[in-house]
Amino acid sequence: MDNLAPIVLAIDTPDLSIAKEWVKATDGVISVVKLGLEFYLTFGNDGVRQIADQCSSDIFLDLKLHDIPHTVSGAALAVASLRPKFLTVHASGGVAMVQAATQALPGVQVTGVTVLTSLSEQDVKDIGFKSHALDSAVGLAKVAVAGGARAIVCSPLEILAIRAVVGDSVTIITPGVRPADSSASDDQARTMTPREAIDRGANFVVIGRPITSAYAQGAQAMRERAIEIAQQILH
Repeated sequence: MDNLAPIVLAIDTPDLSIAKEWVKATDGVISVVKLGLEFYLTFGNDGVRQIADQCSSDIFLDLKLHDIPHTVSGAALAVASLRPKFLTVHASGGVAMVQAATQALPGVQVTGVTVLTSLSEQDVKDIGFKSHALDSAVGLAKVAVAGGARAIVCSPLEILAIRAVVGDSVTIITPGVRPADSSASDDQARTMTPREAIDRGANFVVIGRPITSAYAQGAQAMRERAIEIAQQILH
């Protein structure tokens, strides 16, 4: 493809060889590869390096750090050698905690996670948030940016409101998107299509199973599915 799609491919598998095949199959189509907590705890820094060596995409290290500032600073430094483009922290950890990560990794886009897209409005209420999901996410985005975060993760339903308060210089990344023709079932509760999310101001959309499930028919089928979804976004 001439242009990389603004897709963050979620690599959710405990099999390193399959993960490598997935990134090879989508290289040159998607922009970013997201490696989450399960992957990192299973394969560590070496596994991340092996994935980075298989593709030209940027690395999104989705660890969602959330602890006291001193501990988060140390955890951020522990992955500094991996040079990810993005590293997630929970914005609910507060300004000082986010700042600890940004100061430890000035060359990385520390990314503040607002309200998890798996949470429904009832979940948000049950947890004890004072406001509903939209206002809570906006407040958390403000906290993250105040701590120096240069990117935000939020539901597509909160993009417009968050963009209005963080401005154009902050990268917005949204999970909770599903292609209109996708039949994949998952644990996302607040969703829309990738094209709709981009139109509302997201810089990147996170997509996993709607692409990776095609690998069951082979690497070429997965690549073709990635291209199909990319074209839905780009055109």
